[in-house]
Amino acid sequence: MSNIWIKKPMEAYEADIKKSQLKRVLGKWSLTAIGIGAIIGGGIFVLTGTGAYYNAGPALALSFVIAGIACVFAALCYAEFASMIPVAGSAYTYAYASFGELVAWIIGWDLLMEYAIGNIAVAISWSDYFTSLLAGYHINIPQYLTMDFLTASRGFDKVDALLKAGQTLEQIKGIEGIGNAVDAYQAWTTAPLLGGFHLVCDLPALVIVFIITALVFVGIKESKNASNVMVAIKLAVIFFVIVFGAFYVKPANWSPFAPNGIAGVLKGVSAVFFAYIGFDAISTTAEECKNPQRDLPRGMIYSLILCTVLYVLISLVLTGMVSYKELAVGDPLAYVFTKVGADWIAGIIAISAVIAMATVLLVFQLGQPRIWMTMSRDGLLPPIFSAIHPKFKTPWFSTILTGFVVAVPSLFMNLTEVTDLTSIGTLFAFVLVCGGVLILQNNQNIERKFKAPYINAKFIAPALFVLIWLAFIIFKPEALSSLLATTDPANPTETGWEVFKHKIPLLGFIVIATVLVVQCFRKSLSLIPVLGVVTCGYLMTELGWTNWYRFVIWLVIGLVIYFLYSYRHSKLNRAG
Repeated sequence: MSNIWIKKPMEAYEADIKKSQLKRVLGKWSLTAIGIGAIIGGGIFVLTGTGAYYNAGPALALSFVIAGIACVFAALCYAEFASMIPVAGSAYTYAYASFGELVAWIIGWDLLMEYAIGNIAVAISWSDYFTSLLAGYHINIPQYLTMDFLTASRGFDKVDALLKAGQTLEQIKGIEGIGNAVDAYQAWTTAPLLGGFHLVCDLPALVIVFIITALVFVGIKESKNASNVMVAIKLAVIFFVIVFGAFYVKPANWSPFAPNGIAGVLKGVSAVFFAYIGFDAISTTAEECKNPQRDLPRGMIYSLILCTVLYVLISLVLTGMVSYKELAVGDPLAYVFTKVGADWIAGIIAISAVIAMATVLLVFQLGQPRIWMTMSRDGLLPPIFSAIHPKFKTPWFSTILTGFVVAVPSLFMNLTEVTDLTSIGTLFAFVLVCGGVLILQNNQNIERKFKAPYINAKFIAPALFVLIWLAFIIFKPEALSSLLATTDPANPTETGWEVFKHKIPLLGFIVIATVLVVQCFRKSLSLIPVLGVVTCGYLMTELGWTNWYRFVIWLVIGLVIYFLYSYRHSKLNRAG
């Protein structure tokens, strides 16, 4: 089993590049547009609402700043890898060169979950905007065909309990923070029954996935042109919303600015990190770039900087226009303008969102098949996954399969359920890419057209480590004591394992961070990838035990597949 750690040599990557049948049509501005297309979508059109409502309040702007900073560290590491290994496959490709085959498989398997679930979330949100748009023109699709099963079921339970308590539907609609529970109740009660099963599904989400998959199947040039047009529309509308919405801002809505304190801000960071997956998607198109070693780093960094600025501005405008307690909706941008009486602007936003969010789907649907293609080319998936269409020059089987993997769950899954799981997958990929740069930092045999700035972490990392611990001891001693507590103060009935399991991610992070700091002192590691590992690793701990539990189950399933099929069919293992 020693071959599970075998690393893919640079010569093998060079052979992959020479044999690639994909069309090279992407330049730096097309790549930047692809990044913007993926980054600006679920974040601005969805997560600005749910992130503010559930976690950070108006301080969501700070969450986006912190997430952006964490992403800068990861983006610089991605850019360095992209200049070293201009091959499709994203973090999977980079892990194969730095950690070896087993870790590459794990991250590849993780990316499949990340992209698929990310697309499901975007498809669900697109459906919300699309149905809102049609409703504005008095075209009403039955609610049971525009909502997922989980949301309808939970909304029914919530409203039913209030109805039994003596309230009317009209009274319930006026309750602050009720969100779309009344719509969910009506969807559940009006849905056709099949053997006692309520036929509730999100049909528009299925339709948009089918259309986007067809476009991606036809070719990269057509996808690029469609992406550029939709990104231009998206940016124009966002600038308009920021400028026009500023006139409706009431500073009183920003108070309290951080209703859940720094803990809420940090949880908001983890929640909105899903929005930053875009620059990862850029790296999957390496074999379709005209000059990948020069343009991939630029596209990643340009798109990340612009999008972070827009996220901060839009979150401040939204939470200033209405109370964050009202933003538990699937279409927050349209909602806030309707709330202040500017219905015509809500209509513009709905139209642009329907167009623009399709860009996110387009980029993600481009990314996942190319990861499958690369894994198949290495023998870790069956050969058909890397089959290239003779006319369109796209990975046709992987593209079609991606469409099914996204379309079917989008009929039934819940938006909140999927975004956190995508975030943990994204953060895991970022941690491994940053760690891979650390492993290869002293390898002088690999040519780099771009290199993350080297700052010696020998003394800086230990100093920061000590300062953070001192800050907790002085300002947040209760946080440290909670690590040792055997009961949950918020729920005294929980003891033992029920309490300890929630601390496992943070305790594991503390151990890894301590080891990393020691290695910084011993080996003078580069500070930027170290900060990338630490910040992204910490954000993973904020996503809660449930997401970790699901994430680990997914990875265990992947390991079973690896040892039953991928290990035996790996081209490097057979060659060895």
